[in-house]
Amino acid sequence: MTDFNRSVLPDAVRSNGATPNPWWANAVVYQIYPRSFQDTNGDGIGDLKGITSRLDYLADLGVDVLWLSPVYRSPQDDNGYDISDYQDIDPLFGTLDDMDELLAEAHRRGLKIVMDLVVNHTSDEHAWFQASRDKDDPHADWYWWRPARPGHEPGTPGAEPNRWGSYFGGSAWQYDPKRGEYYLHQFSRKQPDLNWENPEVRKAVYRMMNWWMDRGIDGFRMDVITLISKHLDSHGRLPGEVDSELSEGEIGEEGYTDASPFCSDGPRLDEFLAEMRREVFEGREGYMNVGEAPGITPERNEFITDPAHEELDMLFLFDHVGVDQEGSKWNTVPFEVRNLRARLADQQEAVRNAGWASLFFCNHDQPRVVSRWGDDSDRESRELSAKAFGMLLHMHRGTPYIYEGEELGMTNAHFTKLDQYRDLEAINAYRQRVEEARCQSPESMMAALALIGRDNSRTPMQWDASRYAGFTAADAATEPWIGVNPNHVEINAAEEFDDPDSVYGFYKKLIAMRHGNATVATGEWNLVAADSEQVYSFTRTGGDDTILVMVNLTGRTARVPAEVARLLGNGVSESQVLLSTYDAVHGVKSIARGELARWEGVVIQL
Repeated sequence: MTDFNRSVLPDAVRSNGATPNPWWANAVVYQIYPRSFQDTNGDGIGDLKGITSRLDYLADLGVDVLWLSPVYRSPQDDNGYDISDYQDIDPLFGTLDDMDELLAEAHRRGLKIVMDLVVNHTSDEHAWFQASRDKDDPHADWYWWRPARPGHEPGTPGAEPNRWGSYFGGSAWQYDPKRGEYYLHQFSRKQPDLNWENPEVRKAVYRMMNWWMDRGIDGFRMDVITLISKHLDSHGRLPGEVDSELSEGEIGEEGYTDASPFCSDGPRLDEFLAEMRREVFEGREGYMNVGEAPGITPERNEFITDPAHEELDMLFLFDHVGVDQEGSKWNTVPFEVRNLRARLADQQEAVRNAGWASLFFCNHDQPRVVSRWGDDSDRESRELSAKAFGMLLHMHRGTPYIYEGEELGMTNAHFTKLDQYRDLEAINAYRQRVEEARCQSPESMMAALALIGRDNSRTPMQWDASRYAGFTAADAATEPWIGVNPNHVEINAAEEFDDPDSVYGFYKKLIAMRHGNATVATGEWNLVAADSEQVYSFTRTGGDDTILVMVNLTGRTARVPAEVARLLGNGVSESQVLLSTYDAVHGVKSIARGELARWEGVVIQL
C-alpha cells in the first residue's frame, strides 16, 4: 500500500505505544457489505467485480482500508457468516480469480483489503463439522459435542446439555441424530461453535489464515473472536452440565439462561490471541488485525491492544451502541447524549497510555446512526445530524470506520412488515419473543426492528436515482435480494459526489483531517463539560497544539457549556474554525451568542 492519502506520523508522535507508529494510526477504514454494494451480473446480489468497479469512488473518498464482510463459500444462512469453505469464494460473489483481481486493483490505488473471518464457528455444512459427526473420526472433538441429559429422550425438550439460549433465539444446542449428541451453537443452529481447546483446531485455523495472507490480503477483521474461549470447570464441563461445578445462572424472559458470561472473554482468550499472532502475523509487515469483541470492557481492550502483549491491533467494543437498549436488545429506550458520552469516554480513557480504539457507530450489525440517534425526517435535519455524528466520531482518538452509505447519510429502511426483513436474527427474535415467549407485543417488536434491526444497514448502496439505485441495472430481470430504500431518489452518491456541502463532501474533509493532522489522529483526548444534556465536547492535544470539538447532538438549540466558554475566552475567528456542520461564519456567530444551533458541531483551533 502506498501512503498517497496520508502523511507518515513521525515517531515523536505517540499512537498506541508502539515504535515506530503503525501505519493505521492515521488511516480510515471503509466497510463493504458485498451482498449490498454493487451487482454486476443482474442476479440481485452484489459481487466482487462490483466492488472492483467502484474502487475509484472509494479512492476519491480518501479511505485507506476496505473491510469486506464474508465472501467465502457459504450456505448463506446468516449472510455468509456461516462459512462452509474458508479457501474458496462463494459463487454468489464470484471466484478466486475475481478476488485476486480486486486485490491487485485495490493495491494499485493504494487501498488495503481486510477480510472478515469467522472462526468462533463454521457452517454445519463445513467438511470439518460433517466429519465430526462420526465419533471415531479425527475431527470428532473439533466442536462442542455433548450427550443428552440423563433420564431424557435425546432430541426432546429438556434433554439439552444445559439451558443456554442462542443469540438468534431458541436453545443454543441442536441434536444430531447421526452422532446421537448435541452440538453447541451460540448463533444459528447452522453455525456450530469450534472447540478452540483442541490444538488441532487452532493449527487448522492458522494454516488457513496464512494461506490468505500469502495470497496478498492485508489482514482480518475477526467476527466475535472474543467468544472462542469458554469457561470450563476442573473436569472440562460447561456451566449447567450435569455435575458441573459452575452454575449457568438464572433463566431469562425467553426461557433460557445467558451464555455470554461463560463464553465472552474466557480464561484462555489471551493465550489463543497471542498464539495466533505468532503463528500468522509474526514476521509480516503492513497488516492489520481487528477483533469484534462482545463482552470486552474498555480496560480489557487496553490490555489486548497493547503492543507489548502481542495480541490484536484493535477491537470493536459494543457498550456505546447499547445506550438505547435496556435488558434485551429489543427493549429500546430514548437516546441520551450523557449516556453515549460516558461510554465513549470510558473507551478513550482506557487507551490513554497504551492500546488503541476502534471508532464506529454503524456497521452491518447496527442500524443507520442518522435514523437511530439523529433525525431523518427531512433533508436538512438528516444532513445536519449525519454530519454531527460523523464529526463526533471522527474527532475522537483511534481508527474511524465508515460503513457503506454512511458517507452519504443513508437512513434506516423504514420497513413496516415482517416479510420485508431478511435477517435471521430479526425473524427468529420476532418468533421467539412475540409468538413463543410472548414477552413483547407485535407492535413493540416491529418498532424495535424498525429502529435497530440489522437489515436497516443492509439495503442496497444508493449510487443514483435509477430504479434500483444503481446497485443493479434498472432493467435487471431479478430484483435486489432486499428492498431498495425509496429515498434513494434523493439520497445517492451521484447527487452528492460533486457537492462540497453534501454529507459525502463533509466525510472527505473528516478523512483529510485524519490523514493530515497528527493532533486529530493521535493527540491526547480530554473530556470537557461532562454534564451537558445536549453538547458533547472535548479537546485533542498534541504538544503545543490544541483543538476543541463541540457538537450539539440534539435537534434543539443548546447553550455553549460554561467550561467550553471559558476555553474560548473572547470568542473565535473564522480562521480558527477547522470544520463546521454548517459553515465557519455560522460557527463564529453561534459562539458569539453562546449557543449552538440544532445539530451544530464545530472544530476549533485554540
